[in-house]
Amino acid sequence: MAGIPTSTNFQVISKRKLWYLIALGYIIPCLILIFMGGIKLGIDFTGGSMFELAFAKAPKISELRKELQTINKETFSDAQLSEMKDSAGKTITSIRSKPIDNKEQVKIFNDLKSKFGEFEQIRVEVVGPTIGGELKSKAVWATLIVMGMIVLYLTFRFSFDYAMCAIFCLCHDVTTVLGIFAAMGMFMGVEIDSLFVTAILTVAGFSVHDTIVTFDRIRENAGDMGRGKTFAQVANESINQTIARSMNTSLTTMFPLFCLTFFGGATIKYFSLAMLLGIIFGTYSSIFIASPLLVSWREIANPTHHRKATA
Repeated sequence: MAGIPTSTNFQVISKRKLWYLIALGYIIPCLILIFMGGIKLGIDFTGGSMFELAFAKAPKISELRKELQTINKETFSDAQLSEMKDSAGKTITSIRSKPIDNKEQVKIFNDLKSKFGEFEQIRVEVVGPTIGGELKSKAVWATLIVMGMIVLYLTFRFSFDYAMCAIFCLCHDVTTVLGIFAAMGMFMGVEIDSLFVTAILTVAGFSVHDTIVTFDRIRENAGDMGRGKTFAQVANESINQTIARSMNTSLTTMFPLFCLTFFGGATIKYFSLAMLLGIIFGTYSSIFIASPLLVSWREIANPTHHRKATA
């Protein structure tokens, strides 16, 4: 069966400025979108109530808002209402408001049924503001701890420059996914929740794992066959020796994520999308950013000795 060639001779290192420019071409817009406040935090982080209801006959948003404010004007005065389609084409009405207890929920649902008919409860979540703030804090700390442990491990396993290049690629992957979700939040109202954080941390682990494979081959080649070759040549040979493995691993991971994103349920749609995007951009950074960046680092740090293949 035909697949990705196991023996290649791509000139990745010599064209590294091109790969940097391509990355900058989407990283800069992503950063702009993030700092413009495009990322919309879900109730997991902000606190509140989230109802996703599938009416037999979906009411107009204006009519639903009016009815909710009639039921409880204070709770629903600043409620956010929207509509979306699930994978089967069914209209899902989303209602986000201040926290509502179970007793109040029952009353609201009964009033909505009497006014608009039967509906299916797709999602019902209530998170207090204290818990939401705690989750947000833990998400930030979890990300920082993961990055710190990766730096320590790679510094011990390889050296500090390897660690910093891997962290740069990790930041590239996370920033790109955050930027895309910021755009989706700004133009489509998509929110991120605790599942999104899980996806980001998983992507970080996958990205670093893929990068380590190439870094390990660079170190092996520098010791076994580096004599008479520049570090750039050793790095390029190492990338070509591991590129088939990286691509095959990524593709086999992307196929199920693609199916989950476009054919799975609405509750995991954006989780699987974040994973899919992270794998795509993580594969790019592992092949076209990590090792080229390591070569550039070595050349800048040792301008008169970078021709020697040492690691």
